[in-house]
Amino acid sequence: MSSGLVIIPTRRAHSNHAEVARSIGIDIIAGRYAEGSRLPGDAEMTAHFGVSRPVLRESIKTLVAKGLLTTKARVGTVVRGRGFWNMFDADVLAWHLDVGIDKQFLGDLAEIRLAIEPRAAALAAARRSEADIAELRRCIAIMRKEPSDSDAFADGDLALHIAVANASGNPFMRSADSVIEAALRASFVLSAPVDPMDRETVLSWHQRIVDAIAEGNAEDAAAAMNAVIFNGVRRHGNPMADPALQEPATSTENKD
Repeated sequence: MSSGLVIIPTRRAHSNHAEVARSIGIDIIAGRYAEGSRLPGDAEMTAHFGVSRPVLRESIKTLVAKGLLTTKARVGTVVRGRGFWNMFDADVLAWHLDVGIDKQFLGDLAEIRLAIEPRAAALAAARRSEADIAELRRCIAIMRKEPSDSDAFADGDLALHIAVANASGNPFMRSADSVIEAALRASFVLSAPVDPMDRETVLSWHQRIVDAIAEGNAEDAAAAMNAVIFNGVRRHGNPMADPALQEPATSTENKD
């Protein structure tokens, strides 16, 4: 991604109120409703969307719960500042992808993954069960079997990262799955590892995560996860130039 925004469409909502919430949410994220501005009144909004007042109110409640809106007596419904938005919410992340993401957003996703996933891998190495190991091996087998630009490969990759979070035994790690999913979806849309060398690099580092967790090697599991995240960052052209975010040496990088 050399410049500008990349739009990654997500699935449409399945109910009227969810679709209205999605539409308003996207307008807020895109800046069509500015922070601190009031939404139009109920009559205008119901006419615009062709829905009933109860459907609109349910949509507004959804957006209030996600931190995008607040309702004030005698003021109306007001767009909250970005700092109040729940960026771990699956819908809020999906709506950002719908609007379009840039290198800064991808870098932000990578930073939070680096803060969470290597630690989750280390914990998984200490706490994993035989069922966890079996799931990790199932996921890497899917990745090896499927073409790198297929939905099945991407699903296997996501399932592996979620399996690591589950194996960590920490429910807060598991709650970060929406961030991981958004980052992986963006990464594969921008640059799926179709080049044979890229594919082998991706598979090799993911295999090292699985092997380290199975062996109970927390240090190697964390290092391999770290390498996986940085490799994805490099593939979509973001060098993460901040010195604090430079890729550290990994203890596994000299292994066969």
